[in-house]
Amino acid sequence: MAEFGRPRGKRQEDSGLGSVLDVLLANARLVLGVSGAAILAIATLAVKRLIDRATSPRDEGDPKAEQKTLEESWQDLALIKTTPKPAKKQRREDLSEPLLVPAQSPAPGPRVCSAPLETPQVEPSPPRCLTLQEKLLLHYSSRLAKPKAEASLARQLARGICTQLQSFLRNKCPELPFGCLSLSGPLLDGVGALAVDRVHFMLPVALEAALWSLIPGEDTVVRNPQYWMIKRTDLEYFPRGCSPWDRFMVGQYLSSNALNETLHKMLVASINWPAIGSLLGSIIHPVVASQELKLEVKHDQVELSITLFPVVEMEDKVLLAAPPEGLVENLWLESFYRAEVSKVKELDAGDSGAWQRCLCILNDICRSHPALYKLSGSPLTHAILHLSGTGLDWAEESLADRYQQVLEELIGYLEKGVLPSYFNHKINLLCELAEEEIDEMGFLLYRAISEPELLLKDK
Repeated sequence: MAEFGRPRGKRQEDSGLGSVLDVLLANARLVLGVSGAAILAIATLAVKRLIDRATSPRDEGDPKAEQKTLEESWQDLALIKTTPKPAKKQRREDLSEPLLVPAQSPAPGPRVCSAPLETPQVEPSPPRCLTLQEKLLLHYSSRLAKPKAEASLARQLARGICTQLQSFLRNKCPELPFGCLSLSGPLLDGVGALAVDRVHFMLPVALEAALWSLIPGEDTVVRNPQYWMIKRTDLEYFPRGCSPWDRFMVGQYLSSNALNETLHKMLVASINWPAIGSLLGSIIHPVVASQELKLEVKHDQVELSITLFPVVEMEDKVLLAAPPEGLVENLWLESFYRAEVSKVKELDAGDSGAWQRCLCILNDICRSHPALYKLSGSPLTHAILHLSGTGLDWAEESLADRYQQVLEELIGYLEKGVLPSYFNHKINLLCELAEEEIDEMGFLLYRAISEPELLLKDK
């Protein structure tokens, strides 16, 4: 029998539906939070009321009851519509409007992370700014200090080539009294640069002192005190042919060009370099296009550039068959290299200073810079030697100060266009530089005074 006009089964169903809704509301707080549970409760209550009214018996014919039912239904619908809805999340794809930022977000509670914690990445600290002193020492150790094994192999290879060349000259030209070939350059003495890629072969030309004399450079056609001429004397008493070197005479003078041309032909066409290279485990090529007597040597571990210099020693002068560029012949260049090496080593031994180290760094910089290339070698060495009488501190701790001091000295010499030789003040070591070259060098060194690292970039 129905209760309040409804069957029992229907009532049981309503009771079951109500229990489900009660359970849902009881657990809503746990799932949705306080605000979400309140919204769900209001909406559920309104729906439940609608269901109850829809399933309850209506009093047909009672207009007041129908009117009341309609009003309650509108109120419930209004209740649902006016229920505040959670803010709709803005889509990330809609970039035309800024993302909604809440005025004040509550502090998040502690979260339990089931995934294993990652090790925090420690950002590397920014590199420390090196001082000029540290950069110079780093440049020296990374670019110039060659391994001892490599230097030893280079010396061994150079001596092997020197021995083979000496044997060839004695067999090919027994009538020419060449002296014993010797090695020279940074590979042997370590002054100027510690790189082992350049070697000099010094070939002594033994002249008869009674048949040859020196003409000072000031009296030569170039008016340069660094270039000398070697004149044949007493031709009326000792005619041509009395000296084996008469075959290299041009006029009355021993021609450095003629001697170099003869040796160049031998190096290029007469010597079996592939066989010598195979014997020494290397590849040797004479440089055909060069006016100098040059050999390029390639080994698995080292590469060498060898230059052969015929050398005459007379009247305490060391003269090389290295004439200036141009049409001038017969001139011999006075070399101070032996004296330079001796003086620099003497200075270093006297105060345990950094003379050689400073010279090595500056030579390497100038050799590798196109604008400063012609300053390398003797000009740099003599500029440093001029500072030997100033009483400056050349200890290793003062390397940066001495480096700056040498740059300032070079700028002063370039401004005047004169760098006198340390051993002969009549010789200007800058005389062969063009005005444009001097300006470019001076400007670059002037910048390097205010930017000390300029010349050390990309080294």
